[in-house]
Amino acid sequence: MTNGKIVGVIGCGIWGKNIVRNFYNLGALHTVCDLDDDTLKMINETYKGTSTTKDFNTLLNSKEIKAICVITPSHTHFNLVKLALEHGKHVYVEKPISIKADEALKLKEIAEEKNLVLMVGHLLLYHPAVNRLKMLIEDGVLGKIKYVQSDRLNINYFKNDRSVMWDLAPHDVSMVSYVIDSEPEKVISATGTSTEDNNIFDITHITIKYKNGVIAQLSDSWIHPQKRVTLMVRGDKGSAILDDTLPDHKLLVYDNTKPGQQNIEIPDYIEIEPLKLECQHFLHCIETGKTPRSGGENGYMTVKALEDAEKIMLGAHRGELDNVDFLLSRSKK
Repeated sequence: MTNGKIVGVIGCGIWGKNIVRNFYNLGALHTVCDLDDDTLKMINETYKGTSTTKDFNTLLNSKEIKAICVITPSHTHFNLVKLALEHGKHVYVEKPISIKADEALKLKEIAEEKNLVLMVGHLLLYHPAVNRLKMLIEDGVLGKIKYVQSDRLNINYFKNDRSVMWDLAPHDVSMVSYVIDSEPEKVISATGTSTEDNNIFDITHITIKYKNGVIAQLSDSWIHPQKRVTLMVRGDKGSAILDDTLPDHKLLVYDNTKPGQQNIEIPDYIEIEPLKLECQHFLHCIETGKTPRSGGENGYMTVKALEDAEKIMLGAHRGELDNVDFLLSRSKK
């Protein structure tokens, strides 16, 4: 594991606080950058020895900071990540890597040219239950995979992103691609609904055909009063359901060949916080030079599929969102 405090974090909101906590506990946190005075005060009081700043240039120009974590709204990712890479920093960026495929590809190319680690926060690729499911698929327990359904439904009162799709669906696309070991081939259909009568969709449904023939249905919501986070993978022999809202036995396997859909297996796996594993993986890649599991290519592939889906949803109205300041527009409500 890389020694020393080498990580700077920009953005210490709800999720950023989790990133800060994990890198601090791993002994790697150097500086936190945020605009909120109360947040910086909390950092100083909670994480002794950690520097704070409101100026992103402090992170960029520090010789001690070797890596920067960008945990800001998705529409800000491209510019911040590009700056960090151009200053020779390894980068961990919260999903999605960008909201435009050409920008994602550009960031991937810069990182490769400079031999820097670029890792996207596709958290579920580090989830122990997801990795156990991937092993079951590879071992043929489910047979030939035919269909995947991912539901990620919850309440979000802030809605400070381009749409629920950009907020949540990167998890779905990257996770499905990972467990079935295939890339999206075509977005078959995509629909979005705005309960506030604008183009910022808080409900989306996407159907994707993957290169290995698997069809995936992805549903995401900001307005669902009951949290639901489930992944169903159906093969010609068995089906697996991963319910991440359960405290234990998150992953169950059912026999498709017998009446009653009998449970045939409750797979064992080690319960470790996925974010801790993800942060460890980032530091390991910096130390070894290995390509992250959720690297630039994975990030680009995910954004390309979502960009195609958004084009179908919005059509000619897509450009209307390009210049919206989502943080300000939502905070006024």
